[in-house]
Amino acid sequence: MHYELFHPYSLMYKLMLLIVGGSFGLREFTQIRYDAQKIKKKLDPVLEARISAQKQKVTLEMEYEKSKELNLEDWRNIWGPRPWEDSRQYQEQQRSQQAAKQGREL
Repeated sequence: MHYELFHPYSLMYKLMLLIVGGSFGLREFTQIRYDAQKIKKKLDPVLEARISAQKQKVTLEMEYEKSKELNLEDWRNIWGPRPWEDSRQYQEQQRSQQAAKQGREL
């Protein structure tokens, strides 16, 4: 009588349904994920044209010519405020030094 209440094949059918159904569900959700990535990667044609124009071939000679045009004699390394320093105080100090320098040049 106990055998009639619990049939072993009923559990097997449920497990097979879970395995096969899970396989199809996983395939569909994975496909949605890849489709969404493809949509994100597509660019607006106007933006894509601007990017391709900016990706012109750059040679070492062109970069060398650009660096020759720079004025490195008047270049000065300007340090920003450290995390523990007050940035407003540092900015005021820089402004006062700049104003004093401009006052001497005039």
